[in-house]
Amino acid sequence: MISNNKTYNIIKWAVLTALPALSAFIGVIGKAYGWEGTDLAIISLNAFTVFLGTLAGVSAAKYNSQSKDTEENK
Repeated sequence: MISNNKTYNIIKWAVLTALPALSAFIGVIGKAYGWEGTDLAIISLNAFTVFLGTLAGVSAAKYNSQSKDTEENK
C-alpha cells in the first residue's frame, strides 16, 4: 500500500497526466525521426503506466475499505 497521500497524488498525476503525454510525445517524435525502437518504447512505457495505475487503484481501494472499517467501529 502507498505510504501517504502525497505519494499517492504524485503517482496518480504521473499515471493520468505525465506518462500518457510522454508516450504520445515519444510516438510522434520517434515516427517523425524514423527511430526504429519507437514502437517498443511506447509499448514498454504504456505497460509501466498500466502497472503504476493498478498499484494506485489497489492502494486506493485498500485505503477506502480501511476508512469504512474505521467508521463502522466508532
